[in-house]
Amino acid sequence: MARDPVWLMELDPRNAKAVAEYRGRSYYFCSAQCKEKFLARPEAFIDCFCHGSSLTG
Repeated sequence: MARDPVWLMELDPRNAKAVAEYRGRSYYFCSAQCKEKFLARPEAFIDCFCHGSSLTG
């Protein structure tokens, strides 16, 4: 299973609606909108993703 770094929901990578590569790692998303949000500020989401909380705003 993978985890969408924007909403922190678990999803099967084979069923992800979008994928982004960042610093040599693949990130999977539940929607194209989540991917766009991530790509606008990847470091903010990666920091939250690593600490297990979501970013709002």
